[in-house]
Amino acid sequence: MEIRQMSAPVGAVVSGLDVRELSDSQWQELNGLLCRYHVLVFPGQTLTPAQQTQFAGRWGSLIPFPYGGLPDHADIIELRNRGKAKDVNQHWHSDMTYNIRPPKMTVLYAHEAPSIGGETAFANQVLAYEELSSGMQRVLDGLHAHHSARGLARLYGQDEEQAPESLHPVVRTHDESGLRALYVCRAFTRRFQDWSREESKSLLDYLFTHSVSPEFQGRHQWQAGDLVVWDNRSVLHYAVHDHGDEPRLIHRCQVEGEQPR
Repeated sequence: MEIRQMSAPVGAVVSGLDVRELSDSQWQELNGLLCRYHVLVFPGQTLTPAQQTQFAGRWGSLIPFPYGGLPDHADIIELRNRGKAKDVNQHWHSDMTYNIRPPKMTVLYAHEAPSIGGETAFANQVLAYEELSSGMQRVLDGLHAHHSARGLARLYGQDEEQAPESLHPVVRTHDESGLRALYVCRAFTRRFQDWSREESKSLLDYLFTHSVSPEFQGRHQWQAGDLVVWDNRSVLHYAVHDHGDEPRLIHRCQVEGEQPR
């Protein structure tokens, strides 16, 4: 097993490993690497949907997607290039923060990848928090924010009144590493607890912009056979749609996490 950094702020590429044949000690090592680098890339894998969910299941229970998964694998959804206008992942977010227990990990496996573009960008939220002034950190440490899936429900033609919503700390403490990270995103964070939308807007807009500063980012250029795992407790991600009509087919599953604290 060989490890090299994907970028200075975030991510590592793990080569020379077949994830279908992980020993317990190898899994423990990988979990340590995930806590350290926040994103892991395993190139050259050959996985069926069952093998992908078996790998992801080493980290915990999988989360069925609320708006439908694969017919025989409810824990996996298909991400296919249907054109830029229909791409719902062109925004910075941490997955499903509107859940009381959001996924701690997202696991993507590429069946097809474009010859150009189609990268996924990641932003290290531990660095984003650490680079704030001590005064701003003290303000944020005492805040909670409301997260909502209403916009997502509307996009999928579902009843917005039934969309999940949750309240989470603005600064999240990682339940394994103890690292502190910003935990807001433009996609789902609506306002601070006990603040109005208008009062929340200026500070949230600042945090949304700060959290994805270029110096916190890394990008992965997909190849068929890539398995990518990221830690939703400490990174935001963005699917860059700059590959036109070229095919891009990825299977996604997620591992349930703890309630953020």
